[in-house]
Amino acid sequence: MDNPILTLTGVGKRFPGVVALRGISLEVGRGEGHVLLGENGAGKSTLINLLGGVYAADDGAITFDGKPYRPRTPTDAFRAGIRVVHQELSMLMQMTVAENLMFERLPQRRGVVDYRETNRRAAQLLEEVGLDVRPTTQVARLGVAQMQLIEIAKTLVFESKLLILDEPTATLTAKEVDRLFAILRRLKARGVTIVYISHRLQEIGEIGDRVTVLRDGQLVATRDLAGLTTAEIVRMMVGRTVTDERAFHADVAVSGEALRVVGLKRNALAPEVSFSVGKGEIVGVAGLVGSGRTETARAIFGADPKVAGEIHVDGARVAIESPRDAVQSGLCLMTEDRKGQGLLLGMSCAQNITITDLAKISRNGLLDRAGERAAATRLVADLRIKTPSIDQIVRNFSGGNQQKVVIAKWLFRGSKVLLCDEPTRGIDVGAREEIYELLWTLAAEGRGVLFISSDLPELMAVCHRILVFANGRIVGEVGRAEFDQHRILSMAYEEHGRE
Repeated sequence: MDNPILTLTGVGKRFPGVVALRGISLEVGRGEGHVLLGENGAGKSTLINLLGGVYAADDGAITFDGKPYRPRTPTDAFRAGIRVVHQELSMLMQMTVAENLMFERLPQRRGVVDYRETNRRAAQLLEEVGLDVRPTTQVARLGVAQMQLIEIAKTLVFESKLLILDEPTATLTAKEVDRLFAILRRLKARGVTIVYISHRLQEIGEIGDRVTVLRDGQLVATRDLAGLTTAEIVRMMVGRTVTDERAFHADVAVSGEALRVVGLKRNALAPEVSFSVGKGEIVGVAGLVGSGRTETARAIFGADPKVAGEIHVDGARVAIESPRDAVQSGLCLMTEDRKGQGLLLGMSCAQNITITDLAKISRNGLLDRAGERAAATRLVADLRIKTPSIDQIVRNFSGGNQQKVVIAKWLFRGSKVLLCDEPTRGIDVGAREEIYELLWTLAAEGRGVLFISSDLPELMAVCHRILVFANGRIVGEVGRAEFDQHRILSMAYEEHGRE
């Protein structure tokens, strides 16, 4: 390649007990859309953390924009012209949306922050990415998908030479994804180079010119995307042919109710929400960013307050005022924010998996370490969690493997109803197959599954029926025989526009 903007030669990175990258040699062209793919634990996040100044390479050399590149901090990367939008968001939660967007370049007047100008510029950025929130809103009040759009808007404040995006569409719906790709195409037209990581293989052709596949910390191949089939990409990623990982299980019978929600109101002004989930049923929840999907699940689980409504589990009314009440009543919540709400990052894989039911691995009031290890080992194997040991601290896991640990801890609990909020966010194509199968196994045992996802094809492939949310309420329900992507999206968009 003539005059590449980025060159890696024999790059390696090791962590205690793990070789994360081994002998990576790669070139990225100027103004190119370069897609980086691989299963969870393949080394993608490690590679972008090297480029972003989070880690230093142990072996090899990196050249950026014609000069040796050895960033010691993310600030070094930023000053060199590299901007990284990580899958795990880094927000100043107690500050406003405008302050987060403009933090590194806050407008000033006479040495004092000009908040009127800050809010004005922030409003322009929010409009460009299609996020309908006030610049003065505290970030802590937003959902993960809204925060993702803010991270994307931050990239527009700066003129970067290389923009790296790690799973930017994981929580976005079709409308937000289209807007994102329009922005990325404009940046490419200006000569900005984009490195793009995604597990949504159907979208990579929107921005990618070439693709590099990693597996087990090593480079498998770099190929032109043109003419490359999805099946070929998957085989390079997982080393095998993946069959229809999203097959609907028509043989699972639905009998009785696992969950019924009646007249749920999150606050005095909120609309009422009522629905049910049958035993053996997987019910999907679709809707735009801010439609109330996550907020409803959190209110059911007792993580957020509610002012009215009844919740019935397995035919009996239950009183849920806190997550503890929900867990004891047979509910679990697989949160979309795994780091902030789903994991104890400083604890081991085994401890995170078994913490939801310590009584199950205790004898005479004492923790049974052998039982803990046996349970954790089984679930690590079932979910193909990549770790050198069940004693490994989960902070050191890749994002996808952290998500699998969140799922594993609720599988260990054996809950009657699973509230799954973006359960495959950051999960690779091979592992999704196993997660779907696990959810179907639980459904076949008589559990109910509420499946919230921004990936509408995923919902249509896995669920019995889909509830469509907009403006905090259910605006439609579509049975499997009537599944149609255009119909479902139309419901969400039309009702959202009436707000």
